[in-house]
Amino acid sequence: MKHFPLIEQYGLIGDMRTAAHVCDDGSIDWLCLPRFDSDAVFARLVGEEKHGSWRLAPVAAGERGSGTVVQRRYLGDSAVLESVWETGTGTVRVTDFMPPGGGGRRVVRIVEGVAGQVPMVSTMRPRPGYGRVTPWIHRVGERVVAEAGADALWLDAGAEQTVRDGVITSAFTVAAGQSVAFVLSWAPSTGRQPRLANPQGALAATLGVWAEWAGQCTYGGPYRDAVVRSLITLKLLIYAPSGGMVAAPSSSLPEAIGLGMNYDYRYGWLRDSATVVVALLEAGYREEAEAWRRWLLRSVAGDPENLQILYSVTGKRDVPERVLDWLPGYEGSVPVRVGNAAAKQLQLDVYGDVFEALYLAHFSGVPHCEDTAVLHQQLVQYLLKNWQEPDEGIWEIRGPRRHFVHSKVMAWAAVDRTIGLAEAGALDINLFELIELREAIHREVCEKGFDPVRNTFTQSYGSKELDAALLMIPLTGFLPPDDPRVIGTIEAVQRELTSPDGLVYRYVTADGRTGVSGFAGHEGAFLLCSFWLVDTLAVSGRLDEARALFERLLALRNDLGLLAEEYDPEAGRQLGNFPQAFSHKALVGSAVLLHRLSVSTVPGLPVPVMPHPASSPEQDARALAAAPRV
Repeated sequence: MKHFPLIEQYGLIGDMRTAAHVCDDGSIDWLCLPRFDSDAVFARLVGEEKHGSWRLAPVAAGERGSGTVVQRRYLGDSAVLESVWETGTGTVRVTDFMPPGGGGRRVVRIVEGVAGQVPMVSTMRPRPGYGRVTPWIHRVGERVVAEAGADALWLDAGAEQTVRDGVITSAFTVAAGQSVAFVLSWAPSTGRQPRLANPQGALAATLGVWAEWAGQCTYGGPYRDAVVRSLITLKLLIYAPSGGMVAAPSSSLPEAIGLGMNYDYRYGWLRDSATVVVALLEAGYREEAEAWRRWLLRSVAGDPENLQILYSVTGKRDVPERVLDWLPGYEGSVPVRVGNAAAKQLQLDVYGDVFEALYLAHFSGVPHCEDTAVLHQQLVQYLLKNWQEPDEGIWEIRGPRRHFVHSKVMAWAAVDRTIGLAEAGALDINLFELIELREAIHREVCEKGFDPVRNTFTQSYGSKELDAALLMIPLTGFLPPDDPRVIGTIEAVQRELTSPDGLVYRYVTADGRTGVSGFAGHEGAFLLCSFWLVDTLAVSGRLDEARALFERLLALRNDLGLLAEEYDPEAGRQLGNFPQAFSHKALVGSAVLLHRLSVSTVPGLPVPVMPHPASSPEQDARALAAAPRV
């Protein structure tokens, strides 16, 4: 029977250009070169062995699935992965990393003997084009190169290499105190050979880069290790040359096994990346916010009327979705998709997330950018004209548009943060018009999006369904946490969308699990939503409950501290693309909020996650009377 590792068996290494998924059996099963969104040269993660992988492990570990490491960890606060194997003849350590910087795309694997003597084998099957192409593999001096089209993969090894049937193999024995290094380098096939690397020097430099970056973290609460690991994971998802960031470095890892909910997340969603910026700012990182702001300007360019909800990491608009029908999918979950058709959707909530990031960046000391201010003004004008339109919403439905309550609440938040920036002198804009708009959105949501019989807000206007995104209502400041309508909504989510162990599903329909996605069947609990519940409990003064749920969520991370998009409470496993920016940014945000509340000078005082205070209709009326009519 074919063996599929669990998603949580993977670790991630990267260089802020691309990333590789390393399984705990020593195999790299996913690597796209030279960028996150390039074709994979190893695609076994969503395919089979023949679709490309690179396994480096003791011979005694045998076939795939029959042996794994006894211990693995990241070295300190870094993205350098260390795996230790114990065999009947000795102990060996494998260190995997990708050197950051502009020196070229490289994967370095260093094998070190710890005790005894351990026979090892490196088996590389390079298969460009997502596993579809067998490259031309040949020798150039002491080096082996695999070429296909525009790409060349150069493998330098400290052991003899043999080539047969499209596979590069090295069999060797490492004794205590010895080391053997392998370096895989990408280069254009028509360019020069990549220079030979110094593996030990690259290791020292890589550890230094990560130590310096992690040392800038300003969070000093009780969950520091988990927060720093999540921050490093988020940093790995940033494409350094542009400042854009991917939602996850993988494609088509299923949200539900075998149900078709498999999508490509190797792109820059405005919503996801803006919320990551917020998490980084909350932890003291500002350079990433400036870089993301430049990516935003380049991506939207001079066309804010046609804002997309996602772009490539370089800012490219065209990301057509297609199916790779030669790949059988993770655990048979097809189709395997690349590209993402959601790029053409209307999602009004993204304005709230983007403006929240710009708002927090300003108040965190990120220097003012006049070009960003102009773009902000243009986007506000679009929102003013279109906020009453139905949209596809945060969950990117692939069906008829609806008036999602969360989308309207986030539109309200977008206007609210814009008012805050204008009042701070960062935007020159018509305050009277904005205050009117903020009040109008607030009034409509409360009238059309609330079910007074059940005392809860609903997924969309006139619907009876719930949606976990409603938990954002008190977190944005739309209503205070002690408002009876908020309390009723939290209780409804806990009653109808929460698993017995407190994890939160996105939505529910007739079959008891799925919703507006259009897919029937069992979907995992959405980790972002579960962290939202932590936050709403916390701002509602239920700190003990919030902290207990937060710690349950921490326990769902794999042994390396990584989280996917979802978790299946019944099967006890992670689901969805991995690792997921949403999950890790939410972990950081919840940890910061819990710490902030625990050290508050006014014990029990609730504060919104998004810091700009909500206004009441009475306050809006007073502000309208005082606002200049320009």
